Amino acid sequence: MSTSTVETAGSERDGEQVKRANASTHTPVVFVHGLWLLPSSWDRWAVLFEESGYVAVTPGWPDDPETVTDANAHPEVFAHKGVGQIADHFEKIIGQLDRKPVVIGHSFGGLLAQILAGRGLATASVAIDPAPFRGVLPLPYSALKSSAPVLGNPANRNRAVPLTFEQFRFGFANAVSEEEAKQLYKDFAVPGSGLPVFQAAAANLNPWTEAKVDTKNPERGPLLIISGEKDNTVPWAVANASYKRQKRNNGVTEVVKMPNRGHALVIDSGWRKVADTALAFARRFT
Repeated sequence: MSTSTVETAGSERDGEQVKRANASTHTPVVFVHGLWLLPSSWDRWAVLFEESGYVAVTPGWPDDPETVTDANAHPEVFAHKGVGQIADHFEKIIGQLDRKPVVIGHSFGGLLAQILAGRGLATASVAIDPAPFRGVLPLPYSALKSSAPVLGNPANRNRAVPLTFEQFRFGFANAVSEEEAKQLYKDFAVPGSGLPVFQAAAANLNPWTEAKVDTKNPERGPLLIISGEKDNTVPWAVANASYKRQKRNNGVTEVVKMPNRGHALVIDSGWRKVADTALAFARRFT
């Protein structure tokens, strides 16, 4: 599978979803996945939101394969994808929609959701366990340990980096049983671009970083940040620091801590409670 083949397949899929959304009278919801996952991680969310009167759009990052099997067979397609490129990719997709969407993102997708909202592209947005941006200062030990598989080797900046099960267990699935963690790893885990992790890690040292958010834009729209209480990758200190910067905006800004939840909270067996929280927020503003 060549990169061009993957890109074409992903572009066609995204284009069909945009056409479907524009043919509907319902408000679109654009779901943005994070590192080490694919758009399929949102499949159950998409069904729930569509049953609730929205139309779901689940784009991939540039060159995302269609399946976990394809992704693990061709990890090279994930390399070199940076925050700015991915944000611009999603902005282009949103720009093709006839109506301004709700944007919901998880992990690095949560950072991207805030970037897109800061560009005035969202009618409302939800950032779930969002990766940090410039100005978010806390660096808890667990977050450093979660990023060590990437940051531990400078060459990973230009590579796609898979997680071992033990790394996935710590970074994503620490709040579920061993059995569920193994199933989540099998069903969802794919390699991830190392570049965004380096960009986020250096954001406070680089004034020109792509990992930055316009928190002051009056067109940002309402924003909810959801944090998993037991998240090792984006601990409460990081999510709350993002909230404190965002709440300076004149728009509605809220934060919710989900008890006993880890970073896998959008894909694990407790996903529905998180999805219902996001849905209730979206309904207030659409």
